[in-house]
Amino acid sequence: MAVYKIAVIGGDGIGPEVIAQAVRVAEVAARQQDRAELQWTQLPWSTAYYKQHGRMLPADGWDQLRQFEAILFGAVGDPSVPDQITVHELLLPMRRKFDQYVNLRPAYLFAGVPCPLVGKKPGDIDMLVFRENTEGEYAPVGGHLYPGTENHIAVQTGVFTRRGCERILRAAFEAARLRPRKKLTSITKSNAQVYGMGLWDEVFHTIRREYPDVESHSLLVDAAAMDFVRKPESFDVVVASNLFGDILTDLSAAVTGSIGLASSANINPTKQFPSMFEPVHGSAPDIAGQGIANPLAAILSAALMLDHLGLKASAGVVRHAVSTVLAAGAVKTPDLGGQNTTAQMGDAVLAALG
Repeated sequence: MAVYKIAVIGGDGIGPEVIAQAVRVAEVAARQQDRAELQWTQLPWSTAYYKQHGRMLPADGWDQLRQFEAILFGAVGDPSVPDQITVHELLLPMRRKFDQYVNLRPAYLFAGVPCPLVGKKPGDIDMLVFRENTEGEYAPVGGHLYPGTENHIAVQTGVFTRRGCERILRAAFEAARLRPRKKLTSITKSNAQVYGMGLWDEVFHTIRREYPDVESHSLLVDAAAMDFVRKPESFDVVVASNLFGDILTDLSAAVTGSIGLASSANINPTKQFPSMFEPVHGSAPDIAGQGIANPLAAILSAALMLDHLGLKASAGVVRHAVSTVLAAGAVKTPDLGGQNTTAQMGDAVLAALG
């Protein structure tokens, strides 16, 4: 039996609640479908850990994480501590230190999930968004001059490298090549951001020539935002910079019914370092501890983890089980219009594994 070592960081807010259900489902699926054992190591790194130790993770924390094949991550962030500490000392450094340059966020309209857009049927919305995850607008480059005075200047620098643009675009083209529609949309704003996005466009037009079998075009981000609402069914694979991808995927989660269904993967394709898998929804402190958070985003993120580990059968049955539960509509958390609990939704998915 193959054994995979997985680090589990529940983190803050609803993170531990939803990740607990994802662990249950992934463990059963891996054992049943691929005869694989997932060995879980719980790491208590969170805002509570910070308040006790003055740091988000121990001094050897990054070395500890390097020993794992993957990381299942709940959420980080708490109103009592600034995001500059919680997010910028754990989540964002993890993406850069482990070169998790592919942020993959699927958006799919499941049967049984009401769509806020008129006339959209299950499966009409089916896109994969590839977000560059290590540079771009979220690069930690900038600073302050004359703080606290009327001359206070804040500088935030977007960083675009040819290597960074090329590898995320190539990953997106490779994914598009494997999908039935073989279609890719590159998101840009080079009419205003002539340097960074200009380089992005240049690399896009170079790489697209290597994929003549993929229908590809470029779209300005403001037009993309309109079309995510106006005609989301027109998108297949989407590739975008760090900021644009972040914003558009929150929108794609909204049009597919609930951010409680939005999964994501932070992938190092070389597997030199562990990849990390997390729901998009964040820590949601307003409902933390109530046991009503939707765990399906975390469960679908675990399915992405199983895919990455090569456990394709396991990943497939998890997605099928989620789809079955949503289509049946007997179990719904409040975000889906129901009154069921986090644990009840987890139980329903486990039962649907069959």
